Amino acid sequence: MIGAVVFDLDGVLIDSEHVWDEVREALARERGGRWHPGAQRDMMGMSSTEWSSYMHETIGLAEPPEEINRLVVERMLGRYADGPPLIDGAVEAVERLAARRPLAIASSSNRELIDAVLAATGLRRHFGVTVSSEEVARGKPAPDVYLEAARRLGVEPRHCAAIEDSHNGIRAAKAAGMRTIAIPNPRFPPGEEALAAADVVLASLDELTPATVEA
Repeated sequence: MIGAVVFDLDGVLIDSEHVWDEVREALARERGGRWHPGAQRDMMGMSSTEWSSYMHETIGLAEPPEEINRLVVERMLGRYADGPPLIDGAVEAVERLAARRPLAIASSSNRELIDAVLAATGLRRHFGVTVSSEEVARGKPAPDVYLEAARRLGVEPRHCAAIEDSHNGIRAAKAAGMRTIAIPNPRFPPGEEALAAADVVLASLDELTPATVEA
């Protein structure tokens, strides 16, 4: 029996993975970093502490991780100023599930960005719990952010369903012991290994229903 549903944010409810990519690549090139084509995929799911350290150590930005994090978040908020890019069907999917079960967010985004997105989209009222991977020890693919969401919900992880789009996100949800529903990100599709591990693979949020969550 599924007692709660935990959503990822980036790539599931908002079409933002490419925005992160553009912002971090632009910063890297401005500051003389060694950007490479796999950088965004490497950083997907990392906590802010992890990806800012990656940009400092691997991409080669001279600024300390804390400053890199601040600059990226500032630019992301600027990109969201006219409204975060909601994915088609996001509001309807959240409303369908919120009518039946408690909902949470378990996101790799910074707390400031999670709060800004939920406030701007009007979705905040549907989520009793929101967790940023800043608030746990390890980012995805470690299960920490999902386990913390379940703890705050007061629901055993095995009685939670997770909605994910990315390779590392799917792995994190499965490692937490949750029923994992994958809606693959078309820009950065998860690998076959992760998709095979998901309990359900959907084509879009339109297919995400209470019955799909429970089946």
